[in-house]
Amino acid sequence: MRLQLILVLILVDFGIFVKKIEMLGLKMATDPRWVRIVEKNIEEILIDHAYCEQKAASNAISMIVTYPQYPDLVEAMCAICKEEMEHFEMVHQKLKERGLQLGFERKDPYVNDLALYLKHGKRNSTPAGVFVNKMLFAAMIEARSCERFKILSEEIADADLRQFYRSLMESEARHYTTFLGFARKYGQGIDVDAAWKDFLEFEAQLMESYGQKETMHG
Repeated sequence: MRLQLILVLILVDFGIFVKKIEMLGLKMATDPRWVRIVEKNIEEILIDHAYCEQKAASNAISMIVTYPQYPDLVEAMCAICKEEMEHFEMVHQKLKERGLQLGFERKDPYVNDLALYLKHGKRNSTPAGVFVNKMLFAAMIEARSCERFKILSEEIADADLRQFYRSLMESEARHYTTFLGFARKYGQGIDVDAAWKDFLEFEAQLMESYGQKETMHG
């Protein structure tokens, strides 16, 4: 009886986890062992996270410069840039509280793999296709980051960091939907939903090689 109860609880937890992943659209969950790897090197995850926020802010600025003809996009990117830099400052503060320094930017092979996939796709042949690719690229990074934040908010042993990542998780989810929304709105002639589905399938395959390093997307 006790064993049956344990099995039921495991299945319920798994079902809830799968539902949360589906809400983000992701097809592959992070290896649950990833958080144990992160716990062994908190300095590395915080430094990498700080630069992820900085790069997200830089990407938002790039969108403003590249697509000034869309006032609503410009306004949204201003808000995202501001929020990402606030997050950068918050992560930097966490480093200082722990007697750590920011250090230099880390490489992000996951992001590079996503970019290469989109670069070699057929949609790059038109301006609308390039625009959609940029939006999908940003949306995917935000979705995966949100999933990683959720794992940290629930599983990391450090109580302070659990609360910290819980506070950041919701904004990442909002950003993901913002980028998808603009892809659908301004991607004239592009089947954005089909492109997003293909991208999700690629990302799921990609994730089989990740979840083994103490970085935000590692």
